[in-house]
Amino acid sequence: MIHFFLPALLIALGLMSGCATPRLQVHEGMTSVPALLADHILTEDGMRLPLKVWPAEGAPRAVVLALHGFNDYRRAFDETGAYLAGRGYTVYAYDQRGFGETAGAGGWFGEQRLAADVRLAVSLIRAHHPGLPLYLLGESMGGAVALLALADPPSPMVDGLVLLAPAVWGRETMPWLQRAALWLAAHSFPSTTLSPRGLNIRATDNDTALKKLREDPRVIKDTRVEALWGLTNLMDRALTLWPAVELPTLILYGARDQIIPKRPTCRWLAARPHSERHRIVIYAEGWHMLTRDLQANTVLADIAAWLNDTGAPLPSGSEVRGRLPDFCPAGDGGAKASVAS
Repeated sequence: MIHFFLPALLIALGLMSGCATPRLQVHEGMTSVPALLADHILTEDGMRLPLKVWPAEGAPRAVVLALHGFNDYRRAFDETGAYLAGRGYTVYAYDQRGFGETAGAGGWFGEQRLAADVRLAVSLIRAHHPGLPLYLLGESMGGAVALLALADPPSPMVDGLVLLAPAVWGRETMPWLQRAALWLAAHSFPSTTLSPRGLNIRATDNDTALKKLREDPRVIKDTRVEALWGLTNLMDRALTLWPAVELPTLILYGARDQIIPKRPTCRWLAARPHSERHRIVIYAEGWHMLTRDLQANTVLADIAAWLNDTGAPLPSGSEVRGRLPDFCPAGDGGAKASVAS
């Protein structure tokens, strides 16, 4: 994520100077009664969060609320939603504030506001599906938002959590040059946009999926510096947060991930409290966008199996039990310590 933009940050710093402060985007809407509608969620401050629903085929077995990653939007879950719906799960995904088709897209509304929207969405969806289990699924930034939403009281009542390559890359795990460049940029030209184009970093091995992202006008291509600053603040928090030990949690990560580095992921995994309910799966050929990779069906099959029974064996056989992944280095919180399976 942030390393996508480091070369552009350094160049821009050499050309620009000034004094500014990264700001939070504020929605100045009318106070509203929150509602779950056919194509959007209406929040208490009048924000419309565009919504996509994949209804379960037949009687639903459970409900899944999916949170997209940075610069993405609800259609990130087209494949996931269709796959799970075909296996009896109703899937909801909305555009988080600042992304997709929301008002103020491209701005950063703050991690607390994003987490509050999750809690609201959970309460509305729970009321719409009384008696059904409700699971939260977060990809990358969405995973970090999910961790924050579940950490701050009042926590939403969910029955389980799926984290796809959660964004736990806090500042303390970043190189000093990267931290310095981000600080200077955020406090010199926060509204400037930067592009990752031309950098040799891949989010997935699926060229068709990458082409779809490039051609989708709702996927943000040029990112404001202040949004990068806000994302880093969120990741700072996420690095210190863990799901409750009693909450069934499935953590998925690809060994080829070039977006969320291994070091902070290892550090976060090593610091987790022991819990038999937390399960870790590492895909040797997995990239960042696990549910859009060429081996996406392997990942989706694991998710569906876990939703059906959070304690059952996973079909991929890629679960890590009793230890950290082999790629975790010794030292700096990444030692091969014993962890919950």
